[in-house]
Amino acid sequence: MCTVKTSILFVDYYKQWIHTYKEGAIRDVTMAKYRNSLHWLERLIPQLKLTDLTRLSYQQLLNEFANTHEHQTTMDFHHQLKGAILDAVDDGLLTRDPTRKAIIKGKSPRPKKVKYLNQFELHTLLAQLTLTPVVSMDWLILLIAKTGLRFSEAIALTPADFDFAKQRISISKTWNYKTCGGFMPTKNKSSIRKIQIDWMTVMQFSALVKDLPPDKPLFIQGKIYNSTVNSRLEKYCKQAKIPIISVHGLRHTHASLLLFAGVSIASVARRLGHSSMTTTQKTYLHIIQELESKDMNLVMKSLSELS
Repeated sequence: MCTVKTSILFVDYYKQWIHTYKEGAIRDVTMAKYRNSLHWLERLIPQLKLTDLTRLSYQQLLNEFANTHEHQTTMDFHHQLKGAILDAVDDGLLTRDPTRKAIIKGKSPRPKKVKYLNQFELHTLLAQLTLTPVVSMDWLILLIAKTGLRFSEAIALTPADFDFAKQRISISKTWNYKTCGGFMPTKNKSSIRKIQIDWMTVMQFSALVKDLPPDKPLFIQGKIYNSTVNSRLEKYCKQAKIPIISVHGLRHTHASLLLFAGVSIASVARRLGHSSMTTTQKTYLHIIQELESKDMNLVMKSLSELS
């Protein structure tokens, strides 16, 4: 790291640390989280020197942040600061780690919105779609529901990404819909994958894309927003009288139905492009626990039948 004066403010040190270690090395969405943490440091401890950062002052910082944030958000804030602070300890700028034994507080989480539909609700939703011979947002909704793709992955698809003979789609890129458009890398290496699709989807999309340019995104016609698709989904959910979900909720629905159908966590993780099964287990813990309860009932039933 560049030379740091011992009298430097912690907020300035953190800003310099982000510039040195994070800029250009992480995704824009992750970088935005580090910048948001910097913003809160500027609000809460603008005059605190790095050398004055003690366990007490650090805990007071976390407590003040936690007054207006949920526990998980406070935990994320703590982890982002801790990376910089541990580097300061390694560089000899701090003699001790002030984050040691930090207590993470925070407001109670808000009631969670419904994230996924059951199989009947999904069928009811898909029945609302208007699937014309021309590519539309309704086709995008259907495809995400059937594949579990992330929104940015789905809108980056081109006709060349479909292998209809082998019934699969290749995921190798995303679309930068949040800023200026254009292809971007996938979220991680595990996101580069091939997804099997059913024969009905093969028939539908082979007819839909047969006369389209092979390397042009199917769903991009000018600027595209996920809020537009979410609004369309909300309308259909209201028409169908089912819980309102987002386009990302279609991904959760896809994964949930696979798990309830008995597909292994490893297979679901690969299909979703998760970097590890741990991510899948944490995201769908409630479903896994429900399935474990069902399995235990089967175990007890089997044991009771033994003579």
